[in-house]
Amino acid sequence: MTIKPLYLSLFLLIPTLIRAQVRLPSLFTDNMVMQQQADCAVWGWAKAGSTITVAPSWAKQKYTAKADAAGKWKLKVSTPAASYTPYTLSVSGDGPAIQLKNVLIGEVWLCCGQSNMEMPLKGFKGQPVLGSNEAILHSKNDQLRLYTVPRSSVTEPQENSKASPWRLAEPEAVSNFSATAYYFGRLLQEQLHVPVGLLHCSYSGSFIEAWMDAENLRQFAGVKIPAKGDTIKLVSRTATTLYNGMLHPIEGYGIKGAIWYQGESNYDRPDEYAQLFTAMVKQWRTQWGMGDFPFYYAQIAPFDYTRTSKNKGGKYNSAFIRDTQRKLQDQVPNTAMAVLLDIGEETSIHPMRKEPGGTRLALLALAQTYGRKGFGALSPTYEAMTLKDKTIQLRFKNSPNGMTTFGQELTGFEIAGADQKWYPAKASINGSSITVSADAVAAPVAVRYAFQDFTRATLFSNEGLPVSSFRTDDWAQ
Repeated sequence: MTIKPLYLSLFLLIPTLIRAQVRLPSLFTDNMVMQQQADCAVWGWAKAGSTITVAPSWAKQKYTAKADAAGKWKLKVSTPAASYTPYTLSVSGDGPAIQLKNVLIGEVWLCCGQSNMEMPLKGFKGQPVLGSNEAILHSKNDQLRLYTVPRSSVTEPQENSKASPWRLAEPEAVSNFSATAYYFGRLLQEQLHVPVGLLHCSYSGSFIEAWMDAENLRQFAGVKIPAKGDTIKLVSRTATTLYNGMLHPIEGYGIKGAIWYQGESNYDRPDEYAQLFTAMVKQWRTQWGMGDFPFYYAQIAPFDYTRTSKNKGGKYNSAFIRDTQRKLQDQVPNTAMAVLLDIGEETSIHPMRKEPGGTRLALLALAQTYGRKGFGALSPTYEAMTLKDKTIQLRFKNSPNGMTTFGQELTGFEIAGADQKWYPAKASINGSSITVSADAVAAPVAVRYAFQDFTRATLFSNEGLPVSSFRTDDWAQ
């Protein structure tokens, strides 16, 4: 008769025992990559007041922390230079110890955005990624590790994300992983000859506001911040919700930098986007506590937005947000933009050519973060204009070896006088400058290039990097 009460007592004791055991966030699993030569945060939960010991196999030193009244603990572990040596990381406290196996030390990058970042290497259903099958087939590489933060949209910041493992690059894992992030990481690993870890955190259709916290969004009067009990009707377009459910739980994990591919959902708000992007980058850098870490982003590709919206022309021309993105790299410290003007598709917002985006983001990182030289990384960028008779001469920076059309006709230029009426223009290349004119405009004052929703790039650096769409004016339309 005493057996049942004993079982009942043990059953009631189980939740207490579980809470007493040391626990780690979902991000900390076997096969993870930690940022080299850094003080990397390790955190979790345990019994309040208990002492937690973290012992990395690469060092004799052990690190300790005490769980606070809520059971939370956090400490920083110093990592060595990158190597192919697999390590273990032991975490102990009350209850069984946790031992993470096959941990590598290398370069870790955060990869965020909306559907063009989320699009897996195998493609979306009915929307292919060009060359994906061959890339998947040759993807096996145990020095490239992949982690995807599961989707989550909530109104309150979460301490942890849903369970998800670090995976070694191989066909099954790579086929379901972000194509852009994979191509980025593959080139980094090939060139740096160190392990590379990719933290993929994206959600299709997301507004930039969804990736920001409430505190930083309060400065924007037009942004509605949801309350705790609010229903989320638009899971990826509600302010703060993706930050709360996906980014906040991994915040502080040791990284080298971030890549970003987003903007399609904000295409009709280019002026506000500039302010939001600036605030978001500042927020992430502040909350990671690593200073102005590298932040490289992809310019959205051309697409006919009238196919998905009744809005047309004026501010609804997505060239305006592409122009906003072009300017941001000069306004936000330690950022640079990968131009994708040559890969857009008129009828699909998801370009099938994903390799150029990932590769160009990697070129930026290799050149500007890792100091590699001898190759092109930045697209030529419009710098200034000079009026001369009936022509306008345009000067470009980041064009040491000149520009080219690769044999095609140089098109896409428009010119206007003080009446702000635009006419197709003739353009010619002179090394690192362009001369533009039109018979219909006797006294030109402004030039635009590739300034439509959908357009095709005709101007490139000699290294094959497309010139961004741009304008020399600041007119409203």
